[in-house]
Amino acid sequence: MADEKGRYSNAFTATLAGIADLFRKQKNAVVLSDDDVITGKNILITGASSGLGFEAAVQLARRGAHVYMACRSGIPEKGEKVMQHTGNRNVVMLPVDLSDIESIKKLVGQLKEAAVKIDVLIENAAVVPSGSRKTKQGIEEMFMVNYLSKFLLTRWLLDNNLFNTDGGSIPRIIFVSSESHRNPKAFDWDGFGKYKEYSMGKTVELYGYYKLLMTTYANELARRLNPTSQHRYSIFALCPGPVNSNIARESPAIFKPLLKIVFGIFFRSPKVAVQPVVYFAASSDVKDKTIDYLFLMSRKEMDAKATDVENGKKVWRLSEELLNQHGVVFQKSFPPRI
Repeated sequence: MADEKGRYSNAFTATLAGIADLFRKQKNAVVLSDDDVITGKNILITGASSGLGFEAAVQLARRGAHVYMACRSGIPEKGEKVMQHTGNRNVVMLPVDLSDIESIKKLVGQLKEAAVKIDVLIENAAVVPSGSRKTKQGIEEMFMVNYLSKFLLTRWLLDNNLFNTDGGSIPRIIFVSSESHRNPKAFDWDGFGKYKEYSMGKTVELYGYYKLLMTTYANELARRLNPTSQHRYSIFALCPGPVNSNIARESPAIFKPLLKIVFGIFFRSPKVAVQPVVYFAASSDVKDKTIDYLFLMSRKEMDAKATDVENGKKVWRLSEELLNQHGVVFQKSFPPRI
């Protein structure tokens, strides 16, 4: 959509765009019902120690879920808070550093050892760094956390049969994306996964680009996991709108007081912004959908680049090839839909 381009190219225009979005009249709205309970369902949430992820843990625990909070920090106090807020004792905290391939492998190993079968996976974790940083494996950190870790985690969960498909159960995989996935003009295929230095001025632009990669992967995942007319998995993506969270904690100190005021006045609290996440996790309205996207609480078409079949195939192939270079070999293959 032409009118979307440039809205998320820098921190200033992205903030203005987020504020403007909240005041637009929403169409094709969906409703989250109090009757949508998920008692006994196993839900794995990444980035669950703060912001949107923590609130998702709280609200889904209230609806009866067994919640697995995958976090880098906040263990065990954040899990204890969820139990205190909800009265649900079925809350488990699992340590993971999504910038580290070995840490993700360890997380999957813990789930396998505990014989946990995931009904709903919520890929929520994201970072907005002050500049480029290398991970332990030499991959750029924001690329790894905001995109590649999501590809890797879902594939390893699939490899180890850790999604609950027993008795015809249809697992749900939810990606917390952003409307900024519309901002990039094109894919940088030649630079895919290559480490490049950048400073804060480039961060917002790259954040949108990695959301495009993730949203493109979500579409390709839906195609590959649901061959022909079969419905085996539901894949969802969403933009929660501007959230008053700590995601901008690495912004320059001079701007933090202003950002705190702007976020507090104009951005939505995680308690409100989490609604589309909870809707996709719990609502019976989407039980027959293989793919869906929400902006706030309204359905919206994803950017054409993200839904393009050839782009999806290429993102999948390049992601596998990059991980192969780091010693990751997947046991299961999911051929592209012809």
